[in-house]
Amino acid sequence: MATVSRAFLLIGSAFVVYIERRYVSEAITQWTGSSAIAAFILLGCSLTVFVLALGSALRPQLKFIWHCFIRPLHASDQRTRLDNFYKGQADVYDATRSGLLRGRNTMLNLSASHIRTMRAKAPKQKLIWIDIGGGTGHNIELMDRHFPVSSFDAIYLIDLCEPLLQVARERFAKRGWTNITVLCQDATEFALPEWARSDPKGSVNLVTLSYSLSMIPNFYALLDRIDYVLSPENGLLSVVDFYTSGKQPSLHEKAIGGTSKECGWLSRWFWQIWFDFDHVSLSPHRRDYLEYKFGTVKTYNGRNRFVVPFIVRIPYYIWLGRSRSCDVSRFCHAFEVEGGNMLGNCSPASFTTIKDSEAIPPIEIGEPALKTQASHADALITVKPPLSSFHYHLGKPWRLPYYEQAIHQAFRTFIYSFTWEDPEVDLKYLDLGPEDSMLVITSAGDNALHYAIAAQPKRIHCVDMNPCQGHLLELKLAAVQALEYEDFFSMFGDGHHPKFRALLDSKIAPFLSSIAYQFWHINDNAFSKAFYLKGYSGWALRLARVIFSIAGVAKDVEALCSASSIAQQEQIWREKLKPVLLNPVVIALLKSPIFCWNALGVPLNQRRMVLDEGSMYEFVRDTLNPLPSTYSFKDGAYFYPLTLLGHYTPSSCPEYLTRAGFQALKASTGEATDAFRLHTDSIYNVLRGLTSWSLTRAVIMDHLDWFSPDSKEVDDEVDQFYRVLSPGGFVLWRSAARKPWYCDVFERKGFTVTALGVRKGPELPLDRVNMYASFWRAVKTA
Repeated sequence: MATVSRAFLLIGSAFVVYIERRYVSEAITQWTGSSAIAAFILLGCSLTVFVLALGSALRPQLKFIWHCFIRPLHASDQRTRLDNFYKGQADVYDATRSGLLRGRNTMLNLSASHIRTMRAKAPKQKLIWIDIGGGTGHNIELMDRHFPVSSFDAIYLIDLCEPLLQVARERFAKRGWTNITVLCQDATEFALPEWARSDPKGSVNLVTLSYSLSMIPNFYALLDRIDYVLSPENGLLSVVDFYTSGKQPSLHEKAIGGTSKECGWLSRWFWQIWFDFDHVSLSPHRRDYLEYKFGTVKTYNGRNRFVVPFIVRIPYYIWLGRSRSCDVSRFCHAFEVEGGNMLGNCSPASFTTIKDSEAIPPIEIGEPALKTQASHADALITVKPPLSSFHYHLGKPWRLPYYEQAIHQAFRTFIYSFTWEDPEVDLKYLDLGPEDSMLVITSAGDNALHYAIAAQPKRIHCVDMNPCQGHLLELKLAAVQALEYEDFFSMFGDGHHPKFRALLDSKIAPFLSSIAYQFWHINDNAFSKAFYLKGYSGWALRLARVIFSIAGVAKDVEALCSASSIAQQEQIWREKLKPVLLNPVVIALLKSPIFCWNALGVPLNQRRMVLDEGSMYEFVRDTLNPLPSTYSFKDGAYFYPLTLLGHYTPSSCPEYLTRAGFQALKASTGEATDAFRLHTDSIYNVLRGLTSWSLTRAVIMDHLDWFSPDSKEVDDEVDQFYRVLSPGGFVLWRSAARKPWYCDVFERKGFTVTALGVRKGPELPLDRVNMYASFWRAVKTA
């Protein structure tokens, strides 16, 4: 700060001299008798002031360049090399590393939020933090913003470089922190004073490595030592560092490493050589062993562009992990037994239990005729890799493991930011109770949350092939756990929260799976303006706004959504908005298969079903015309106000966004959300993993409209529904057709099919959405 102040003082003095240069020049000329000499003196003084100011402002950077790239080290051992390297720049270390060492604040913020979550389960346990390679103590000072330093029983800063540690001692003394011990030790042999009196196994809660793992030669010994002292159930290891990585040898390792872990061959070659000059190793082995030795909780792969944006991209990662000996049995049971999903568990033995009724009784065959001795070759060595990151995270086992396949990569974001079916009508026919287990399409999760609030069924399997839809529902579930109602409604009601990224790291992240956290970290601007204008469905909302603006009816749209009576609402629709939305240009746009898919999520087969029964104009007319004269948009019919305004209101929103609905989900530590299991797979594959008679209800929206007539996939899926549903269980679906072709498939497979509603024209709606032409139920008969 003093350096900057001096620079401003010198620049200010030069500016004053420049303003008064005519008077100064006259005075010097009179004194010297020569105008040329006066000009020369003025120029020299100006250059001197400029150089002094520039040198003062750039002093930290110049010292950094000199000691990092020019000054020879003349040292053979690690300690001497570090001392020589940092001795001349220790006082400017923090000032010159803020742009280079990215992710430190995020790592500490994530560590703080995860430690708070762990500590809630064991509040009386001593809280010990070891910061290895912490140098100047900057990390500890930064952590105080997220988790008070005074809350730790003890903090140990360990580093091998004495010049940096001296800066740390002065920093802590200035802050008056007395619970911090600074130790000058080799990281591979670090030892705390109290370890001389007792076994340190499992005694440490938090270990951090901030850009130090890449500088420690014997990293195997270091990570083994950390694994020994880290608490199995309440311990966390956090790392941020540079790295390079090639292609992962398996889908399992790729899933653990996270999105965008792989670096190009040129990047790997260049950065490994570049950092090797400073004895910093960016070879993949450090991170590979880290991810093998510990269970991954969170990971994020970034690129540092601070030198030359979009050209110089230094790979760095943020990683949080736990001991592999922590108890993950509830996750294994939820994934394998309840969900039929074995992904992410490379154990030779399945966790799936066999029912007593299915066990084969032992056969008594007497003593063997020949006696044989056991051979050493018969011993089975069970060395296995870590489980998936889904198994180790701290939240509830909502998200089932999946490996990213080509079909998942086709989805860059979510298609639906809101759910487009009316859950109130579903509940009328579902007759849900606490003993029911159901399967639903994930979509945006709004309806699944509605079912959980209304009936709290035992299990809700949410299925979607698009992983981003799962990320969205997972975010909602985690936000229910972590946030207060005001922040929650700001995000999903208003569709805008200026501090979403801060909430993500400090509160929501512990309840998210690693893959969902990565998605929202990368898309942390989703709530910066208008969330519901994001995703593919957001294109339709943006286009509607443009159309209303061009037609000059934007204020009429607001009036429609705030109308105090049905009569007023119907009048605005008939006189102002109907001529705009049912004009030939809009209808022509809706006929486009590209627009139908990218903006509305309507696939080709479903579009064909609409056109087989009439024109696009008739379909849109029959959808929109009866709604304004039947339901109040201001009070409860929230679907179309969202599309017209771009946000919900407290009086017109889904049930999970009401204060009562939110509290119902949050009550008893989120007991109602325990039912959720989120699958990132096809319905057919999910059904195959479930046991017979394990479901009582299924709501599959318009899912079967996506298939072409007489598709074998539909036959196979209906077969699985018949196997998995208990007798009397049933499937509900909606269709864009009045009589979808696949009704015959259900009847052929043993279901009793009933039409619960069929749209007959533009007079009466089926529900508050009225987007579909029919609503059906298929009951499994005994």
